[in-house]
Parts: sequence; structure tokens; C-alpha cells
Amino acid sequence: MSTIGFIGLGQMGSPMAANLIKGGNSLKVFDINEEAVSKLVEQGATAAISPAEAANDVEFIVTMLPNGALVRATLFGENGITTTMSKDALHIDMSTIHPMETDALVKEMADAGFQMMEAPVGRTSDHAIRGELLIMAGGTKEQIEKAQPLFDCMGNETVDCGGQGKGIRVKIINNYMSIALNALSAEAATLAEAIGLEFDAALKVMNGTPAGKGHFTTTWPGKVLAGNLDPAFMIDLAHKDLGIALDLANQVNVPMPCGAASREMYSIARAAGRGRQDWTAVLEQLRVTSGLEPKIK
Repeated sequence: MSTIGFIGLGQMGSPMAANLIKGGNSLKVFDINEEAVSKLVEQGATAAISPAEAANDVEFIVTMLPNGALVRATLFGENGITTTMSKDALHIDMSTIHPMETDALVKEMADAGFQMMEAPVGRTSDHAIRGELLIMAGGTKEQIEKAQPLFDCMGNETVDCGGQGKGIRVKIINNYMSIALNALSAEAATLAEAIGLEFDAALKVMNGTPAGKGHFTTTWPGKVLAGNLDPAFMIDLAHKDLGIALDLANQVNVPMPCGAASREMYSIARAAGRGRQDWTAVLEQLRVTSGLEPKIK
């Protein structure tokens, strides 16, 4: 059993804290939402009147807050965590904030003699309730090992992302891709409806192709990630088909901003002489355009 101060009892934080209690841990909780605090007290937590009180005489302090400014204020503000936190305790920030803010906080905490790591979470509030979160751990091997029993209460998968600051970076990339794909998927679904397709039929097809399965696990491993750009589907053909889809969308008055932006990616690759390479070559082209060293000669 661990002693834990938990700060931030929102839609994700409340079930995470509840699962720590279910795991046999002793929790002190703080949030400006008194109702959220009361519900956790009913489940066995102790209410704290400030972050400082929540952090006093505990082994771990977990923060799950909406933004970086609140994390900073909770750490260093009046009645903040660092006014009472033991130098032997570990602060685990599970918030989703800007990676540069995380870097600065980790450094400032270390300079003051405190231990901090980040461990943002993936999946949804339903997964949080069931204790099935994916936890992206950014810390030293020792910190992750120390925190693992807590992670096991809140999630069913922990990924060591490779060091301090790396967990939040993975989280931002994951959210970027998920959020952008949501908009692109909305374009595809709307175009399907506008041209008279049954959504179930389109869904069945896309669930069996990279459209639904994603390129990270389908097309990339055998091609661009393996250093092989021999075409299974050429850039030129991808550019052509994307143009057809955009023209069709224009005729039925469906805006396709994500698709239009994507076509520019393929246009850049074609202009660089990659038209007859595999369509996964857009990754290598973007890497080179971004000033990274080529991986494929």
C-alpha cells in the first residue's frame, strides 16, 4: 500500500483516484470541486484543503490537471505541493500539457531537490473507470519502476517512452494524429453519404484497408520503414485518386480541407521526383523537407 496525494478530480482524475483506492492505497485528494472531493471521501479518501496538505507526508503526489499553468501553480504557488513535499516523494504529472512546460517543470523541480516524472494517459474516461488506461511513462527507469504499482491500479498497459519528457511528447503526437484523423474521417463519411453510399458498406471496406487500419501497422512496416520504396501503390496514382475524390466532393458541395492539404503532400513528393516511388515515400519526403537526415539513399 502506498500513501498518495491526488490533485485534480475531473472526468479522468476521479476514476483514476477511485481505482487507486480500490488498489488498497491511502489517498488524500484535493480539487476546487467540493462535490468531486466528497465522492472520493465516500470511497475512502481523505479530503485535503490545499495542494500543500495533499502533498504532506505522502510517498507519491499525482496531478491530473487541465493545463500547464495550473500544474505550475499547484507545484510552486501559495500552498503549493513543494511547500510540504518530501524530497523522497515522487511527483507524477499525468496531465496533458505542452512538452516544453513539462521540460521546464522537471528541471525546476530537480533544481529544488524534488523528484518529478510525467505519465499522461491514453484512451477514454470509460477506460479510466475500468482501470484500463494506457499510461505513457516519461521518467527514469527507477522512477517508472517505483510508480508501476500505481500505474497498474489505473491502467492495463504502461509504455516506457524513453526518459523524462518523452511521455508527454508521445501523448501529443498520439492526440495530434487521432484528432486530425477524426476530421479526415468526417470528410470521408460525409462524402460517402453525399454520393449515395450506405455507411455500413463503406465501413466494411475501410475496415479491411489502411484507411481504417492505419498506415503505422499496415503499409509502412514493409515499405518506407524497411527502406523499401519500390511501388506497391505509386505516389503518382495516389495523387491522381486523391484528385478524383476532391473533384467529386466539389461537385456535391462537400468541403474537404484535410484532403486538399493532403494532396499538397503528394504534390511535394512528385515535385521532388518521387512520383513512381511507393506512396509511403511521403514520410521520407516530409522528413527530408523538415531538414532531417535521409534514411533511404
